[in-house]
Amino acid sequence: MTAPAHDGLFPAAATAAWPERAAGEGAVRRALFYSHDTFGLGHLRRARTLASALTRRDERLSALILTGSPIAGRFDFPDRVDHVRLPGVVKLADGDYASHNLGMTIDDTVALRAAIIEATESAFAPGLLIVDKEAWGFRNEMAGALAAARKRGARIVLGVRDVLDEPGPLAEEWKRKGHADAIRRFFDEIWVYGLPQVCRPLEGLGLDREILDRVVYTGYLRRDAPDWPSDVGAAPPEKPYVLVTTGGGGDGEGLVDWTLSAYEADPTLGPQAVIVYGPFLHAEKRAEFDRRALALRGRVTVLSFDSRIERLLAESAGIIAMGGYNTFCEILSLDKPAVIAPRTRPRLEQYIRAEAAERLGLARMLLPERDGRGPAAMAAAIRGLADQPPPSAAPIPGLLDGLEAVSARAALAFGASRSPARRAIG
Repeated sequence: MTAPAHDGLFPAAATAAWPERAAGEGAVRRALFYSHDTFGLGHLRRARTLASALTRRDERLSALILTGSPIAGRFDFPDRVDHVRLPGVVKLADGDYASHNLGMTIDDTVALRAAIIEATESAFAPGLLIVDKEAWGFRNEMAGALAAARKRGARIVLGVRDVLDEPGPLAEEWKRKGHADAIRRFFDEIWVYGLPQVCRPLEGLGLDREILDRVVYTGYLRRDAPDWPSDVGAAPPEKPYVLVTTGGGGDGEGLVDWTLSAYEADPTLGPQAVIVYGPFLHAEKRAEFDRRALALRGRVTVLSFDSRIERLLAESAGIIAMGGYNTFCEILSLDKPAVIAPRTRPRLEQYIRAEAAERLGLARMLLPERDGRGPAAMAAAIRGLADQPPPSAAPIPGLLDGLEAVSARAALAFGASRSPARRAIG
């Protein structure tokens, strides 16, 4: 479970420009995002961040996000950014999927989602289509929209996190899902929202040079803490606190339990903690954690979910997290000392990211197999935040340039003509 150490330069695609269109062409400024949301919050939050950045930098541009997230409506969207809610799907204990609310078969649900996606793509007619993580979409639901967008001449991009998984399982998954074929047929570029110094997520997958030449490392996506009024969102405590976040919370109960155990076992442990469960924490676990936090008499405050969590992060003395992509971007952007306690199942994504962050001096990793599983290990990590340097103490050029890089690539896309070599094949 070793993250590859990389210090290579950006590939040529990172600086290459798409061919220029003739003057007067390319007036349409519409970007359509497909957010692969079957579990958690990460994909929607990333799409929202990207859409907000593109519209903020180009007043002619509007953006639309396709998402299956059941809580998409709880987020604020800026001017010229909106979303289309796809019928939700949920992952079952056996690894299969089912319709979230409709009572339809999964095949019928996917067919309905695909029809909505195709109708949206046709009506919105984007000049830029950005697909998140799954080249064909969930169960190939993007196939029709990809073909239509390609036929119409839209630029199509696959966006992926800095880390996906270890190469072995990931290569098998990509082969099974036919991602390489989709990229060859439809995609102009692959945007990796990270740096090769941290990880090269597509290495070891057996991809040919034709595909690898389309990779652009953008840097991480900077997250700002907006200047909301004091009565908006959860109010931070007046005293110093560490923020404990599990992201969406669906797999975060272990981190919450570990943190509560540390405060229960050590009455002198400080500073106080604010734990944000995330909206997908199971109700019975939430009730149990609520009781335990109440017994700590104010030393630990718990919140179910706050879509404006940036404010809590910005005012914290440090962060305890599992190390998902969005939280990692917030740690870097807000320059907070952080301890990352990654999950290692079902993917090694968080572990690979945490190990690289520790190697580069950006954060500390807390690993039970190495540091111990008991309350004392977590208590020591919380205390250690006071003396831990922030990420800026280990400067890396271009670390947080992702939004600028994506905006620049998008501007080129809207002014570019299609190369015949990138037309659909098949």
